[in-house]
Amino acid sequence: MSNADSTVSEQHEIRLEKLDQLRAMDVDPYPYEFDVTHTSRQILENPKLMRQDGQDEEELERVSIAGRIMTRRIMGKSTFFNLQDSAGEIQVYIRRDDVGKENYNTVFKKLTDIGDIVGIKGFVFETGTGETTVHAEEFVLLSKALRPIPIPKEVETDEGKTKVYDAFTDKEQRYRQRYLDLIVNPEVRETFRKRTEMVQAMRTIMNERGYLEVETPILQPIYGGATARPFETHHNALDMKLYLRIANELYLKRLIVGGYDGVYEFSKDFRNEGLSRFHNPEFTQVELYVAYKDYHWMMDFTEELLEKVAIELHGSTKVTVGGNEVDFKRPWPRIPMLEAIEEATGYDLYQKELNELQEVAEELNIELEEGTGKGKIIDEIFGEFVEPNLIQPTFITDYPVEMSPLAKKHRTKEGLVERFECICNGKEIANAFTELNDPVDQRQRFVEQLRLRAQGDEEAIEELDEDFLRALEYGMPPTAGLGIGIDRLAMIMTDSDSIRDVLFFPQMKPEKD
Repeated sequence: MSNADSTVSEQHEIRLEKLDQLRAMDVDPYPYEFDVTHTSRQILENPKLMRQDGQDEEELERVSIAGRIMTRRIMGKSTFFNLQDSAGEIQVYIRRDDVGKENYNTVFKKLTDIGDIVGIKGFVFETGTGETTVHAEEFVLLSKALRPIPIPKEVETDEGKTKVYDAFTDKEQRYRQRYLDLIVNPEVRETFRKRTEMVQAMRTIMNERGYLEVETPILQPIYGGATARPFETHHNALDMKLYLRIANELYLKRLIVGGYDGVYEFSKDFRNEGLSRFHNPEFTQVELYVAYKDYHWMMDFTEELLEKVAIELHGSTKVTVGGNEVDFKRPWPRIPMLEAIEEATGYDLYQKELNELQEVAEELNIELEEGTGKGKIIDEIFGEFVEPNLIQPTFITDYPVEMSPLAKKHRTKEGLVERFECICNGKEIANAFTELNDPVDQRQRFVEQLRLRAQGDEEAIEELDEDFLRALEYGMPPTAGLGIGIDRLAMIMTDSDSIRDVLFFPQMKPEKD
């Protein structure tokens, strides 16, 4: 029975039998190491390694590569196969006369399968069709794969069209078995490489400004810095409840109080919320706090930062996202939130009372949960009528004070705060304030949050952070703060449809048997 005709379970049994045969021959199917000198890309990009006409084999530079067999074409005493490593794929030519009769006929031809990881030592030449190929002089099995990998097969139909079989495209399977996804879908590896480059570019820019990268606690006795429901855990030795942080803002501000002029952290945060294309309970963000600056300065910095990131990744400020061309070139539009809502809905919400906002929401057919406060109503209206339509990077500024308990009151507009969000491709990717540094005002804002909690808002804080308030009482300089969602930004920079496409191992429902 061929691998193509047998089931995965049957193939697994066949490969287990091959494993036993290898061990019976004293061939270690899982050796300890292998000396790799080149990647596939290094070989393909270095013509000096290629054998020249008339050049003796003894004069050639030897290469040593390792990777996974992806395809092979056995032709009796010789075989061509494609080897995939971390850098790409390269063709390998192997002959019985070079690697030995038993090693070729039994170990390679009979007991080695597509998906196995092998090591090859040899020299580089060009085939008659012009393909760069490694001529194997030594072959060693490095890891026997006991499960077959799905290899897409293209078949031409009677109508002359190409049909693909066995492609690993089921999204749920790809997310659950990311290791297999990375093997058979090389573009996925490129997505995560770009994500890493994006983070490195951001880190470089902030380091060049002299800002200090720091680490703050993930386990916190009091959660804060955002409005969200936390995950809870218990510390046995201290016999106390702890929370996985929903944000790292309050600890970073403590460091500004301590005398640093600029601090930032790439942090894993956790929010006990639902799953969607744009939400994962565990997510990454970078938060930056700079002393003696305000949100106007932070808008300028955010534009500069993301423009440079786009250029670093794409060589241009323009990025294609879901069929839209998004241009990060500065400057970006800056629109007050309530003006954006009025333009989209015709309703002026400035300084409206709770009952008036409830009436507007009803007229706009927005369903509200019991106990929803003024800030959340405005946010719901904005999210329904404004946010989805903002494709180009846009700063939405000057939020109602009820929505922003950690932002400084607006210096000229009563009832608003100095806050902006950057909306891009219909979703928020950044949030920033002129930070509230008045400890009396901050305490009053926290008390208001407690009142909202008592009315049923489960995302409002449930306890005053007295230590943070104490830190403010020692004096925090004027400060601008910024938070950027790394996962959502990665979605845009890699043209990914779901947040799960930019997380190696996204949260999933339990797998069924």
